[in-house]
Amino acid sequence: MLIATLLLLAAAPAADGAPHPFSAQDMIAFQRVSGAEVSPDGKQVVFGVSELNLEENRRKSDLWMVGADGRGLKRLTTSPASDADGRWAPDGKSIYFLSTRQGGSSQVWRLPVDGGEAEQVTKLPSDVNAFAVFPDGKRLLVAMDVYPDLPAAGALDGTAKRDEEQKKGKVKARAYDKLLFRHWDEWEDGKRGHLFVVTMGSKDAPVDLTAGMDADAPPKPFGGSESFDVSPDGNEVAFVARGMTHDAAWSTDLNVYVVPSSGKAPPRSITADNRAADEAPLYSPDGSMLVYLAMKRPGAEADKRRVMVVDRKTMKARALTEGWDRSAEDLAFSPDSKALYVAAEQMGNRALFTVDVAGGQVTTLWEKGNASGPRAAGDRIIFSLDTLKSPAELRSIPRVAGGALENVTNLNAERLRNVQMGDYEQFSFKGAKDETVRGYVVKPANFRAGQKYPVAFLIHGGPEGSFGDHFHYRWNPQAYAGAGYAVVFIDFHGSTGYGQAFTDSIAKDWGGAPFEDLMKGLDAALAKYPYLDGARVGALGASYGGFMINWIAGHTDRFKALVCHDGIFDTRAAYFETEELWFNEWDMGGTPWDNPEAYSKFNPVDHVKSWKTPMLVIHGSLDYRLPETQGFGAFTALQRRGVPSRYVSFPDENHWVLKPQNSLRWHQEVLGWLDQWVKAPKRAPLAEAKAR
Repeated sequence: MLIATLLLLAAAPAADGAPHPFSAQDMIAFQRVSGAEVSPDGKQVVFGVSELNLEENRRKSDLWMVGADGRGLKRLTTSPASDADGRWAPDGKSIYFLSTRQGGSSQVWRLPVDGGEAEQVTKLPSDVNAFAVFPDGKRLLVAMDVYPDLPAAGALDGTAKRDEEQKKGKVKARAYDKLLFRHWDEWEDGKRGHLFVVTMGSKDAPVDLTAGMDADAPPKPFGGSESFDVSPDGNEVAFVARGMTHDAAWSTDLNVYVVPSSGKAPPRSITADNRAADEAPLYSPDGSMLVYLAMKRPGAEADKRRVMVVDRKTMKARALTEGWDRSAEDLAFSPDSKALYVAAEQMGNRALFTVDVAGGQVTTLWEKGNASGPRAAGDRIIFSLDTLKSPAELRSIPRVAGGALENVTNLNAERLRNVQMGDYEQFSFKGAKDETVRGYVVKPANFRAGQKYPVAFLIHGGPEGSFGDHFHYRWNPQAYAGAGYAVVFIDFHGSTGYGQAFTDSIAKDWGGAPFEDLMKGLDAALAKYPYLDGARVGALGASYGGFMINWIAGHTDRFKALVCHDGIFDTRAAYFETEELWFNEWDMGGTPWDNPEAYSKFNPVDHVKSWKTPMLVIHGSLDYRLPETQGFGAFTALQRRGVPSRYVSFPDENHWVLKPQNSLRWHQEVLGWLDQWVKAPKRAPLAEAKAR
């Protein structure tokens, strides 16, 4: 049984500063670089840096600036509040950003680049969720939540008043007439994300460009400023919205709209004919084009994202990357509007590419590690890059393929020198369907040749996802390597970055080819790397990875221990409990009443009689994607079967564990469980419970 002091224990750096094995505490200490934006002249970069504060148990962000050549690094903000989402003024003399420094409300602030104090630009009655600066430097496009049934002229004040009345009310009951009634980790409150134009320094009321729309712009729960853009002449706004229609819970239909920035005409959808997801609109610098990302198949959330190009004179769209078997992300234009820079998952990495706008030719610019957020800066491209041994930093490469990588930031260099990490490599093997499947192996920190090490076998979620060459802040393989484990993870059938057919192959086959890939992949790793101890292996996974842990429990006893985080225990019940129904309906080929066989074919609950491997079950109470009842069910089954088991609940976490103290506790629980049953395995016979 795990000792109670786990709550207080945390792997701490050596007191003398000597290098030490990487730990979860080191992971929390790293500065997290994100959101690079290049100045209008291409010479400076503003970016965000967030840090986790253990004492306050929260994440705090600030703005930094550096030359595109990596010189002149300086911190711009130091407020105790969070400052984020830096955006350049068109003249390059100041930076706009979001901050909660005044009364806790998220508002837009402005900071002179050459020195001076930040000044508050907006004082709106609602929080600003995201924003953009108009090319004229006089207006802002801001996203705020309002009640759509209120008159447009008074929607902001009316929303604040209604919120205050509800806060004071004694009855906290909720009533709903349709789905979605809760989403990700929040209950539906009747408000919608709308876009407003704010004229700075004016007493004129903000103009709601989406007035009356029963839709979220940007789409919730994760949409941000990438979901809208302002045309170079400032006369038009393009945005993405999800209509809150009767089928919102089972439809993936996101649409791109255009609207005059004056608000004198209503928004017009330019993607109404496509019932699948259309996202990430972006105007070309010369104003001649509007590009966006589009899926083709309604109901599929992991379809290929094609780059679409709209000629703004004719408003005709063409698919630029139809023949490219990769899913594009992170669009950015070259200054001359002739090329697009995109990121896309590629064989266990996230690579950078340039796409010729005229002909669609794709050229690889960078292909190792996890690259994202490309931005043109003179004759180079600034982007974020992380690997399995390094957190994200800003890097640059020439805009022409074949040039050398250069460092722009190295904020975590000293921290990296003080930790010991495991070396890693990618390997391949023949998996299900006799097709090539890839995975990674990570050596333990302080690896010694000739010694055998216990294995942490990590299984990614999604299931249309990937565990690749990426510095993950929740499932970081180095946390296990630092604790003395070798780590193996496999991109099984259904993973992204290997072509659309490979991704699609998991549909209706959750426990088939993926399970076969995982078992063959582990066998291949054990055969290839003699330092892996096949007699001491523990398997861990979350979400779909948690489903696979529950499926493994009923189909093999090769593992010494299992860890299931926010996993699916009963596929049929999970359909009725989740909020986004399109995910289940696509992968299972319909609803449980239309296609019951698909929900029963690979249902872990039907194989509980074979469960006997010790399992740690973890769940977040605010997880509405896979509600905690799934975790309750798994733990109940384990206990009733007499299988050694432990349940850990995080009442203040959703599908992810985000709070610093909770992250430490999570790693302590997981590593403690592995140490107990894998590193020094105990005999755990199944004790059949007697009927009472």
